[in-house]
Amino acid sequence: MSEFQDKVVVVTGGAQGIGKCICEEFEREGAHVCVIDLQKNDYFVGDIADQSTLEAFVEKVIREYGHVDYLVNNATPISKGIEKCTYEEFEYALKVGITAPFYLAKLLVPYFPQGSCIINISSSRDRMSQPQTESYTASKGGIHALTHALAVSLGPRVRVNSISPGWIDTTDSEFSGPDAIQQPVGRVGRPEDIASMVLFLCSSKAGFITGENICIDGGMTKLMVYHNDHGWRLE
Repeated sequence: MSEFQDKVVVVTGGAQGIGKCICEEFEREGAHVCVIDLQKNDYFVGDIADQSTLEAFVEKVIREYGHVDYLVNNATPISKGIEKCTYEEFEYALKVGITAPFYLAKLLVPYFPQGSCIINISSSRDRMSQPQTESYTASKGGIHALTHALAVSLGPRVRVNSISPGWIDTTDSEFSGPDAIQQPVGRVGRPEDIASMVLFLCSSKAGFITGENICIDGGMTKLMVYHNDHGWRLE
C-alpha cells in the first residue's frame, strides 16, 4: 500500500498545468485531493486572493476530512512589469503568491498531524529575471523566503520545502534546437518532473529535508552564457 493512501492533500491552482499533474499523481497513490482554483474543478472554485474564500475553503476541507496531511501552494500569480503593472495588480500578485500560502498555513496549523508537509511552488525566477516580470518574480522570491521561515516556525511537526521549476511545458509540445539545448539535460521540462519531486518531498524518504528550495530546471540556471561563446549570441 502506498504511504499516501487516504492522506488528505490540499492543492491551490490544481485545475490545470503543473497543479493538475500534482493532483493526478497524489490521486494515483490513493490520496484524497482538495483543489481550490479560479478555473472549474470538482472541489472548490474560488479566488485565493480573498480572505473569506480561503476561510470557506478550509472550513469545507476540515468538515469533510478533519485534518490535512499535505499543503501544496501552487497557484500562479500574474506576471506584469514595472512599466505597466498597477499598484492593484502588484498587490494582487503578492496576495496570490505569498499572502494566500501564508494564510492557508496559518488556518491549517491546528489540523496538521505529525509528519505533515507544506510544499511551496516557487520558480527559477526567484534567482533570475527577464525584463518586465516584477510582479511574478517578487511573488516567487517571497514564497522562497517564506518557506524557510515556516520550516523553522512549524518544525518538527510540519516540514516545509519549496520547488523552483524552470521551463516546464504544459502543452505537450515538442521542442528541439536551442529551445531544448539551452537546458544542459537537453530538453524542456514536463509537469511530471515537478510532481515527482512534490511526492518525494512529502514522503518519509525526505524526512530529514526541511526549509530547502530545490531548483528543477534541467540545469538552465547553472549554464554560464557569454556572447559569442559556444555559439551563444545576443542579437
